Amino acid sequence: MTPEIRAKIKDFGAELTPGMMGGTQAIFGALQPGLPAGARVTRDERYGPDERHRLDLFTRDGIKGAPVLLFIHGGGFVMGDKTSEGSPFYDNIGGFAVESGFVGVTMTYRLAPAHPWPAGGEDVAAAVAWLRENVARFGGDPARIFVMGQSAGAVHVAEAVVRFSAAPAGALLVSGIYDVASAEPNQFQQAYYGADPAAYPATSTMAGLVATDVPLLVAVSEFDPPDFQMQAATLAAQYAAAHKAFPRLHWLGGHNHLSPVLEIGTAGSDLERHIRDFIAAV
Repeated sequence: MTPEIRAKIKDFGAELTPGMMGGTQAIFGALQPGLPAGARVTRDERYGPDERHRLDLFTRDGIKGAPVLLFIHGGGFVMGDKTSEGSPFYDNIGGFAVESGFVGVTMTYRLAPAHPWPAGGEDVAAAVAWLRENVARFGGDPARIFVMGQSAGAVHVAEAVVRFSAAPAGALLVSGIYDVASAEPNQFQQAYYGADPAAYPATSTMAGLVATDVPLLVAVSEFDPPDFQMQAATLAAQYAAAHKAFPRLHWLGGHNHLSPVLEIGTAGSDLERHIRDFIAAV
């Protein structure tokens, strides 16, 4: 990230406004180089019965037994897709995976309010199960599936690990909410978790993340809204208390809620090196 881009990101502020979101997308969309040479994309493989149970897979000739990186998009539980016409997102993550020697996968999942909690986590677990059965024919190793989610996607990854025993090789959580009862109430949470705050504690994945044997990478951004900052801090504190060690947690300087995953695929991406290091270490 250049100093000029850092300044623009800072000026957008931390609030999730249309201006911040649109401006961030415009900055990194203009920098995306497109898919790498030789990349092959298979669109809309079905991992379940719902119309939104779809995967895109990114690979290239000669890949065999490669790590698999499955990305789950955000969108406040009520919106978002793995790709959209005219946008480089989130093909940029599939392209990064191919350049790194991985098989990349992006997915869609059922949305609230038609599909409330815990539908998102259930869908991530179903996608992981589908990949275990099928990813070898795309060059991937079924035993090395890593799942990465951003925002609501991170929530769903946590649910898949804690509630549905998805047991991937590793989980990467970028700016997620892990204890909705302690977060500031908003309409997006109510759409997914319901309108009764008394039900929220039962949805928490915080304790399960602290206890899980699945390797975790957690990231939070300098200009994330306060809720996301506090969730990462609480997870780190509880993990440290339980394990007498600090978790693998990265503070991404100069970034906001969206920019780390939108930057992937461009020169100097901060999150790319953490992803590669994590997969190599695991």
